[in-house]
Amino acid sequence: MSDHVTDAMQQFMGLGPLDQRSSAGLVVLYADAYASLPSAWPLPESGTVSIGSSSGVDLQLPVQAVSRQHAELTRERRTWVLRDKQSTNGCFVDGHRVREARLEHGQELRFGDAILKFVQAEAEGYARYRIDGSLSPGAVRQGSPIPGLIGGYQMDQVARQIQLVSRESTSSPLSVLLLGESGTGKEVVAQAIHRQSGRRGAFRAVNCAALPKDLVESELFGYRRGAFSGAHRDKPGLIRAAHRGTLLLDEIGDMPLDAQAKLLRVLQSRELYPLGATEAEPVDVRVIGATHQNLDQLLARGAFRQDLYARLNEYHLSLPPLRERKEDIFMLVREFFRRHGGGELRVTLPFMVALLHYDWPYNVRELESCVKRAVVLCDGKPLDESMLTDDIARELADYGQVLAALEPGESGRDAVPSEAELIALLQRHQGNVAAVGRELGKARMQIHRWLKRYGIDLQSYRG
Repeated sequence: MSDHVTDAMQQFMGLGPLDQRSSAGLVVLYADAYASLPSAWPLPESGTVSIGSSSGVDLQLPVQAVSRQHAELTRERRTWVLRDKQSTNGCFVDGHRVREARLEHGQELRFGDAILKFVQAEAEGYARYRIDGSLSPGAVRQGSPIPGLIGGYQMDQVARQIQLVSRESTSSPLSVLLLGESGTGKEVVAQAIHRQSGRRGAFRAVNCAALPKDLVESELFGYRRGAFSGAHRDKPGLIRAAHRGTLLLDEIGDMPLDAQAKLLRVLQSRELYPLGATEAEPVDVRVIGATHQNLDQLLARGAFRQDLYARLNEYHLSLPPLRERKEDIFMLVREFFRRHGGGELRVTLPFMVALLHYDWPYNVRELESCVKRAVVLCDGKPLDESMLTDDIARELADYGQVLAALEPGESGRDAVPSEAELIALLQRHQGNVAAVGRELGKARMQIHRWLKRYGIDLQSYRG
């Protein structure tokens, strides 16, 4: 490693675990030469930062296709503006070539063969974690490693929260609500909470959305012989099966209201009534609820009980979608190589460009399927874009399109669509955010911002 990089490491990595500084910055997503680069560059509070391959710039990128004086970042109006300095190969924001762009959190930047991410804050935190899964010099993890939970800064924050919430109180275990899209690892987190809690009983999980509505109560609470036609013997429900353990109620937003009322009684009184029972049974169970749905909307419609929400939400933990933690993609790819027999395989820059440009609507689960497919198709050769799915290839169709200037969310028509218009477009394109963005002339990140503003559940529009 060069002296230049060592100096940068000392400047940006020498931070204790409780350091409170929080700067905007650029985070490495991928470069073939990532090992010779810092993991992140925190930006100053004001001024201009020059970017290029020359040793005389403020932020040096010694990688292929970066000009000596490639670009500059200037702090203006409480945000950062990127300007191309007549570079040979251009500057890219979210896959579009730009001369000037006012940056927003999470946007992907490309200078030559380096792909970075702009963050509005916490650049020092990102700087502790390298994209191959190792730590930067002097860095320490905030939480213990969690099997199956792979990632850097953001996943380490999740691991730390798991450690904290797993502790048992003297009276009763803390109920937890896990929020996150499908494929973000909610069951992995629930299992980790159970393991770290030291509870002696079993871990049980049930998908509430998969249970027929007329069977939810009998499956959860059990029943006594003769409680209904066909009940020829007693059956302990899933709550009883998790006695002294942990019960994960996945997709709890789909639980019928009658069952919600009975669950609330279990949480409050620590006893349950199986169907047909005349006496309550004591039960000691930690309940973890999980959902990808917008619970605020369910509460407003009366589809979810407010008292149950208050009881479950003693602690809530939100899991970021993969599109918001793309710094973990290279690390995940290497892990999936190991799992699926591709341990010696190498990626190419075009392969990584494609993975980082895609938004992964089905999150880590979809990425694993994609990598598994590529391992089979590559026949031992370095992986390139030809081995990727048609969905990813379609997202690359307009990669490199030139935009003269890019204001936050203003890469086309200026009008903000109504909620009804956005829903109609999602229905037409089956939840494909990139396709909606192309029709509106907007960047994908802007579509996601509007979805969040309107509280629209994207998963419900995907097949």
